[in-house]
Amino acid sequence: MPNYRRPGNPGGMYFFTVVTHERRPVLTTEEVRSALRAAIQRARATLPFDIEAWVLLPDHLHCIWSLPPGDGNFAARWAIIKRQVSRECGSMADALPSISRKRRNEQAFWQRRFWEHQIRDDDDLARHLDYVHWNPVKHRLVKSVKEWPYSSFHRYVEGRYYPDDWGGVVIDEADADFGE
Repeated sequence: MPNYRRPGNPGGMYFFTVVTHERRPVLTTEEVRSALRAAIQRARATLPFDIEAWVLLPDHLHCIWSLPPGDGNFAARWAIIKRQVSRECGSMADALPSISRKRRNEQAFWQRRFWEHQIRDDDDLARHLDYVHWNPVKHRLVKSVKEWPYSSFHRYVEGRYYPDDWGGVVIDEADADFGE
């Protein structure tokens, strides 16, 4: 088995992608959103962090966190969040745990791993903010960024980082009325 190690730059800012097991589309349900909010509050009570950006899609989420100076342990925070959501919503996973998951006493709610990327500079942050907020349009869940309710985009509009119409409106050819 590989010795998988994650870098942990104390006080760093990180972009994350976290995915449900077998990409089950359950994250935007009220039950999971509520459990996720509670899990984040619980994690932040013992291991503080700031959420810079967030988007919740049916089968995955993207977010950007800032960790406090001297602390680079984002994996412990994700462990708390994923464990609590799995306990509260594990029955929604609708899958039998594998032998490996049974041995580890894991629910089949989340994929085991997550993707992280350390934000290097202001340009890198701007690109990742755009990626986070554009993601619902990319996945064709909405035609404009402002239509997606589970996103920090609205906070960034209020803070005047993005205009309300940022990203425009995507029009599918099938939806377009060509005056016929």
